Amino acid sequence: MNPITVSMSDYVRAHPGLKYVFFGGKGGVGKTSLAGSAALWLARQGRRTLLASTNPVHSLSGLLDRPVFGAPTAVADNFWAYEIDTRETIERSKKEIREKIQWFLKFADISVKADEFVESATMNPAFEESAMFENMVDLMLKDDYDVYVFDTAPTANARRLLGMSKVYSLWVDKMLKSREEARTLREMLSFSKKKEEDPLMSYLLRFRDRMAQARERLADPQKTAFFFVTLAEALPIAVISRFIGWFRDFGIPVGGVIVNMLLDRSALGDDVPEFVLNRVQMQEDYLATIWRKFDGEVRAVLPLFDRELRGIAMLDEAARRLMA
Repeated sequence: MNPITVSMSDYVRAHPGLKYVFFGGKGGVGKTSLAGSAALWLARQGRRTLLASTNPVHSLSGLLDRPVFGAPTAVADNFWAYEIDTRETIERSKKEIREKIQWFLKFADISVKADEFVESATMNPAFEESAMFENMVDLMLKDDYDVYVFDTAPTANARRLLGMSKVYSLWVDKMLKSREEARTLREMLSFSKKKEEDPLMSYLLRFRDRMAQARERLADPQKTAFFFVTLAEALPIAVISRFIGWFRDFGIPVGGVIVNMLLDRSALGDDVPEFVLNRVQMQEDYLATIWRKFDGEVRAVLPLFDRELRGIAMLDEAARRLMA
C-alpha cells in the first residue's frame, strides 16, 4: 500500500498557479539536488523556470556542471539558474544605507560623517540575510519567469529569510510613524513653516509597498509552497518537525515533506554486509516515524541513487522519481 495520499505531481496539478517553490531542510539532506530536479521538471512542462540559490554557500554551479554565478544563466529549454552574488548585493545595500543615513543626518541637522553609522549597521550578522532577502524580493517582483524555485540555506537560515517579510513590515511601520512625527515637529519649529521634500520618507513608503507585495505572494497558498526535505534519520526529522510549525506561524504555506536517499532492501541481493542491513533497518524504523508524524503530508520518497545527482541527465532521473 502506498501511504502517499497526495504526491508532488498531484500537489502541482491542484495548484496550477504555483509560482514560488522553496526547498529547505537540515544541511546535507539533498535540498539543492531536489530543487534542481523540480525546477527542471517544471521547465519540461513548458513553464519558464528560474532556479535560484539564496544559500550564501552556493552549489548550483556544481550541481549543473556549469557556472551560474552572478546572473540568471540558461541551462536548458525554459530553464535558467542563478547563484545570487552576495558580495554585490551587500555592497549595493551598503550604498543605499549610506544614502539613507546621510538623508537622515541632513534632515536632523546633525553634522556627522555617515561612514561610522554604515559600518555599524552592516557589521550585524543578519545583514547578509537581509540583503539576500531583498535580492529574492527583487526577483519575485520583476516577474520575469513563470516559476521560481529557490534552493534555500539550512532551515534556520531559511526561516529567518522568509520571516523577514513579516519582520520588515512591522519595522517599516514603526519607522514611518517615527519619521512622520519628526517631520511634523521639524515643520512646527521651522521659522518659514515650509514643507520640504523628504527622500527617506519616500523610500520608506516604497519599501513598505514592496514588502506588502512580497508578503502577499509568500503567504498565498495558491502561489507559494515550501517543501521540507528529510532523510530517514532522527536529526533531520526533528529539525523539520520544529520548523514546519515555525513556518506556519509566519504564514508561509507548507507544501509537504520529501524523504530522500532511502536504501532499497529489494535491490541489495543475498550477500549483504551487516553494516548495510543495519542501515536499512534503521531507515525503515524512521520511515515509520515519518509516516506517523507527517501523515498526509509526505509528497515523495526517493532512493539513494548509485550515482551522484549531478548534471541534467541525473536531474531528469531524479525528477521522474520526485514527480511520480
